[in-house]
Parts: sequence; structure tokens; C-alpha cells
Amino acid sequence: MSRPLPAAKHIRDLLEDLLGRTVKISPTDPLRAAEMHQSLVAVYVDDRLKLAAVVGMSFPLTIYASAALGLIPPGGARDFVEERDISPMLAENATEICNIIGTVLNHEGMPHIRLYQTYLPGGAPPPNDAGGRLLALGRRVDLTLEIAGYGGGKFSLSLVE
Repeated sequence: MSRPLPAAKHIRDLLEDLLGRTVKISPTDPLRAAEMHQSLVAVYVDDRLKLAAVVGMSFPLTIYASAALGLIPPGGARDFVEERDISPMLAENATEICNIIGTVLNHEGMPHIRLYQTYLPGGAPPPNDAGGRLLALGRRVDLTLEIAGYGGGKFSLSLVE
């Protein structure tokens, strides 16, 4: 049995509960290869350490979501976006957001999957199989997320068959 793809509403509801802010969603195009170096990539694995899912967030979304979680004022978040910089605190918040996003991937009766590694914007690139999965067609959801008071960006989730 295939793991169900999470509905956009579940992703939105999870982020609204986590961030304490309204999150608007709309469908969008997937992240492009040219955007990968400046995007967060989160790799999820099963108990055998086999790749199970990949999440990608554009640089602005990574910063805005991390800042909202850390209660950093929106103006400060915009400064980080303009400077193309991610502080250690924002990096930690981004990893925590990815860890929590993993909850929409687990379902009763299915093998458990968990966050394995988060590759931050501008840092080490993700493994080729994870980056390739994020760019490939298949079982995926691609959204623009807009966090009230902050801003938004692209969110992509791809499940491995």
C-alpha cells in the first residue's frame, strides 16, 4: 500500500498551529534546479534509512517560517531575506519545523518515517537522490505558502514510491 500524499489543508493547518499565524496556500510550480542551492531540503527516511520523502522550502519561506516560530519581528525577517542570511537560531527553527512536518507523513499501519537530515540554504547540498526526487515528477504537492505578517514562498513535498 502506498503512503498517502498529505492534503494541502493538513500542511496549512499544521503550520498555522505551529506558528500561531494564518497561512494562506495556493498551488504553484515545483522548485527549479536553479533554486535548489538557496532552498532548504529536508530528507526523511524509514527505519532502514531508505529515502522516503523530501521537502523543499524556498529561502524566503524558510526564513519567514523560522522567524515566525522564533517570534522574530517581521522586519527582522525581511532583513534576513534581503541579506540572504540565515542565523543559527533561524537554522535551528527551520530544522524543528521540518521535524514537525514529518507528522503529516506518518499514518497508522504504515512504516514510520522520520527526519534524517536538513540541508540549509547556502550550505552543503543535499544528496543527489534527495535533490533529484525533489525535482522529479511523481507523487508530490507544490504550494505557495503565505504567512500572515511575514511573507511566503514555495513549499514542495515529494514522496518516494
